Amino acid sequence: MLHADVDGKGPRLVLVHGFSQTRDCWGPVGEDLARDHEVVRVDAPGHGKSSAFHAGLRTGARLVADQGGRATYLGSSMGARFVLHLALANPELVRGLVVVGGTGGIDDPDARAERKRIDDAMADRLEREGLERFLDAWLAQPLFAGLTDAMQFREQRAENTVDGLAESLRQAGTGSQDPLWDRLHRLDMPVLVVAGADDAKFSADAERLRASVGPNAATVLIPEAGHAAHLEQAERFLLEVRRWLDANGL
Repeated sequence: MLHADVDGKGPRLVLVHGFSQTRDCWGPVGEDLARDHEVVRVDAPGHGKSSAFHAGLRTGARLVADQGGRATYLGSSMGARFVLHLALANPELVRGLVVVGGTGGIDDPDARAERKRIDDAMADRLEREGLERFLDAWLAQPLFAGLTDAMQFREQRAENTVDGLAESLRQAGTGSQDPLWDRLHRLDMPVLVVAGADDAKFSADAERLRASVGPNAATVLIPEAGHAAHLEQAERFLLEVRRWLDANGL
């Protein structure tokens, strides 16, 4: 079973982090939500204390479900891919769904194949250069320009392994995700889609996700935040998530 740390008491809320992060990279979000929820911070497949679990998105979603059980699921970036797959495969386990910096996938087959090539090349680079140099390059991307040094969680990311992250890129990267857009209307649980207002690509994807799911979905764009909106503007993020949780009895 995937590793997870559990804090707090109340309705269960399962947090699934982004690529190269771990269960300990939630900043104030996990601590705050644990004031009135049972917060399960999962190490995703290939990460942290789950580094030995190598899994694609479907199998990984099942592993997350086995650890989380019936709960509200919140996933960021890669974690969003896992929780979307989980909700489609096992909707009976998902009381509510929060997608942060997520997407329904790349529609164009050629563009998807190119992204898979890039993911595989990054995995090869990681294996050649080692974890520290890879993380330097990964966090230097414009996508993460809004993260302070503290919010990069370099010490926590160092718990990861080369093998675990390389297989995560190959098996659960963006290029490995089949498009989910035409299936999202099947989701009937409350859904909150969050993106940073400064993250143009994922803001557009957030609006498309909301429209694809239907009237049970809502979108929130967090001002002055990029891809890691929950870390860059944690207070505003928590305000919006708590408002949604309360409105839906979660």
